[in-house]
Amino acid sequence: MKKHVIVGVILIVTSALMLALSCSDANGDSNNHESPPPAIFLFKDNLATVVNKTVKLDIEVHEKIKKMELFYNDSLLKTWNKPNGKISYELNSGQFGVGARTLNLLSTRNDGSTFVDNRMVRVFSDIIPEKRIVSIIDQHPHDPTSFTQGLEFYEGRLYEGTGDPGNQGKTLVAEVNLISGEKKQQIGLGVGYFGEGITIMEKLLYQLTWQNEKCYTYLIDSSLKLSGEFNYKGEGWGLCNNGVSLIMSNGTERITYRDPKTFAIEKTIEVYNNHGPINYLNELEFIDGKIYANVWTTNMLVVIDPQTGKVLQEIDGTPLVRQGKGEGEVLNGIAHDSNTGKTYMTGKNWSKIFEVEFVVQGS
Repeated sequence: MKKHVIVGVILIVTSALMLALSCSDANGDSNNHESPPPAIFLFKDNLATVVNKTVKLDIEVHEKIKKMELFYNDSLLKTWNKPNGKISYELNSGQFGVGARTLNLLSTRNDGSTFVDNRMVRVFSDIIPEKRIVSIIDQHPHDPTSFTQGLEFYEGRLYEGTGDPGNQGKTLVAEVNLISGEKKQQIGLGVGYFGEGITIMEKLLYQLTWQNEKCYTYLIDSSLKLSGEFNYKGEGWGLCNNGVSLIMSNGTERITYRDPKTFAIEKTIEVYNNHGPINYLNELEFIDGKIYANVWTTNMLVVIDPQTGKVLQEIDGTPLVRQGKGEGEVLNGIAHDSNTGKTYMTGKNWSKIFEVEFVVQGS
């Protein structure tokens, strides 16, 4: 389905380089001195640590300089005036939570020129995710021609959004009869549009597109009717909401909160477990105050703390895939009916949709 993934670390490295360039002096030769750097970190590699752990940063000043400043995630942590020799600083890695962060050491020479030494810091979660597994409760028919990208209940009615891997104009959103699997009403976007995740707020259905950089909205009062669109940069993958904000994934470890009225970015979190980032976050669902996410190309779902990005649970969907995939594609699609408390899952081009529970593994 996806051929290109925007890797979050590329953005981090790019931002660090931009900061280094922005710190150059007016003559543009700040980092071109033939002499050694005025001050550098005494470690060569990027850092990895666990959130809230203290990391000792060793620094060495090689020449007389006017000032040295330490920035973490673009926030100033410490300023030294006329520093010299070897200096140590204890960094609290919990200041900005889990994720990929930048660490920049900015030196200002006496002539006003500057030099930046930078590193990246990956901050892992301090939580070992609880292991769960999908247990099948019941099953219903599902249209096997539906390349499921989004699944959502709203006021007891089930809606589905599909993609179009063959570029045949099959992207659509539809209200689906859960018991029969039939589409009660539907509307499509046409050739050239690859639909992705959907979510519904206040009778307005939002549908992402993969690479078209557009989110379409539909009224769902009596029938599905296209009502508007928003633009965004990058790819669109999964979408859900917490009743206040839209919550969007783009195939990386990043999840973006957006204003449902303007689609403007409100904040971004990064999803990490105790081993590192979780990429390929795909279809999303907000259940009981937590974000549930399919991890594309795998049988795994992760349950995410919506404030911190920490992975709280990892759910093995292998039993579901074994019973439901058949001739279809990967597992994708999770919907929770708040009226009944039931949760349903399916996959791309699957012939069944399953009522499921998530039980503790080994129980």
